[in-house]
Amino acid sequence: MARISDLIEEFINDLIQEAEGTIEIGRNELAGYFNCAPSQINYVLTTRFTTERGYYIESRRGGGGCIKISKINIDKQQYISNILLKEIGQNINKEKAYSFVDFMQKEGFIDERECKIIKAAVDDSNLSSIPKSLRDEIRASILKAMLVSALI
Repeated sequence: MARISDLIEEFINDLIQEAEGTIEIGRNELAGYFNCAPSQINYVLTTRFTTERGYYIESRRGGGGCIKISKINIDKQQYISNILLKEIGQNINKEKAYSFVDFMQKEGFIDERECKIIKAAVDDSNLSSIPKSLRDEIRASILKAMLVSALI
């Protein structure tokens, strides 16, 4: 059985696809539809609809908390350059690295096999011999090198 977060994400993605890129929804209405707390909706929005995954969110307070979610049209080359130069930077944690890789697979920039290989390379279990203070720095270097290799 799918978790409620997965169901909410799928529902919102379906709405965005039907609307061809942008939707406005009420946080309380959505929470009522899924019979969950509005904080669960906030969790899904902040973890699944991020800029690195290709979304832009505007939130308006009051009146049930209206949220505008837009799917950003992404140029592959521009997106990769932005990730390498700005988003990854000198260090990156595992969760953010996984988020980038998942998004790149979802958008068709890399395939499922490449996604799994990159995740394995940047996973903490494979960096365990490196001091914790250096892991995120090493992970960023590995991730950048693998993305460049996979996308050339």
